[in-house]
Amino acid sequence: MSLKTPPPLTAIPQRPPVPHVSDSVLDRLAKVTSGSLTTQLYIKGFRQPVLHGLTPLNRKVKPFAGRAYTMRFIPAREDVDLYENLTTTPSADNLQWVGVEQIEPGHVLVIDSNRDGRAASMGNMLITRMMMRGARAVVTDGSFRDGTELSEMDFPVWCIGVTATTRLSYHHVADLQVPIGCAGVAVYPGDVIHGDGDNITIVPAHLAEEMADLCERRDDIEAYLAMRVKAGEPLWGLYPPSEQTRAAHKQWVADGRPPIHPAAPAR
Repeated sequence: MSLKTPPPLTAIPQRPPVPHVSDSVLDRLAKVTSGSLTTQLYIKGFRQPVLHGLTPLNRKVKPFAGRAYTMRFIPAREDVDLYENLTTTPSADNLQWVGVEQIEPGHVLVIDSNRDGRAASMGNMLITRMMMRGARAVVTDGSFRDGTELSEMDFPVWCIGVTATTRLSYHHVADLQVPIGCAGVAVYPGDVIHGDGDNITIVPAHLAEEMADLCERRDDIEAYLAMRVKAGEPLWGLYPPSEQTRAAHKQWVADGRPPIHPAAPAR
């Protein structure tokens, strides 16, 4: 009986490179609201881009937008995740340090912690190092340690909680710069990570500039509509904006954005 020669092994196909989002687009996105951003993404077909369940540790929440640098955890294993493996040189058993030292200005570290907050994803020392390297934020769907110190930093830190338990107890860093899931949302390296006082939102890199354009316009008209509602107008025909309302907004802008005063009460 003859055995067929197996086909040759081939390299795993790679995804095409993600478009690079410029710092100028990131700066524009950092100023838009998550409400406008999620609405515009929904119109594009992205139903759930928000990392639900994450909250900021910071006492003062700082809006930001940055390019995703991803880190993927798997469960720790007792013969690999040893304290002595935390060497001061690059090591396959300590990829976390490698990732921290690869962070570049404009990055946001996003950690896939399998929604497991029993052990910290990292703590103050590594986060401070990334802040000094120019990172814009750190996000995990797990916990951080050193919550008191992190809460006082002028640097966005988002997670599900705080624990002193070391990462080695439950987590092993298996991959860097690969597609991950964080809080149930797909995150690809280079995606835009947007944060404000309410949410962390994931924006596909190829939509970043378009989202900046759309959200800037949407935030402007929403602020105008909010003033009209506050002045006592009903929602019908006003919100969502009709063509007549959009025309009124354009005229208001052309008039120099005058204040909108409440209507006088009927006598």
